Amino acid sequence: MIIKLGTYFTLDELTVSQTAMRRGLDNTPPREAMECLFSLVHNVLDPLRIALGKPLGVTSGYRSEEINRLVGGSPTSDHRLGRAADVHQPEMSVRGLMRFVIARNLPFDQMIDEFGRWMHISFREGRNRQQLLQARRINGQTWYSHIEVSSL
Repeated sequence: MIIKLGTYFTLDELTVSQTAMRRGLDNTPPREAMECLFSLVHNVLDPLRIALGKPLGVTSGYRSEEINRLVGGSPTSDHRLGRAADVHQPEMSVRGLMRFVIARNLPFDQMIDEFGRWMHISFREGRNRQQLLQARRINGQTWYSHIEVSSL
């Protein structure tokens, strides 16, 4: 059965995990994370998809604590709470997608240019910091730095 979280996004799309499949782990979000996923889709992902007029690929959405740990996610990652998704649009650069979100005044807590390959976007009901960050790998470690809107 397909569970739609909004007009364009399904629960499967926002919970699929190759790591979970390989290891036989359950990545079903608890009720609180489901509520956050609905909020993320309703406030950010569906409006972004509608404004783009083109599909968004989701590379990561909700991740259980165990899966988050196994994939090397931050212990404080919003993915664990259903508040974040990693997305890309094949016809746009990551920075272009970030500019698009800002130009449309869509709400977000964080947008992160993840290695120039995808955009992490998170949403927190009522507490959005509107942080712009860039993730880079230096000597095998991930480092985050702030981005100014003017440099997008």
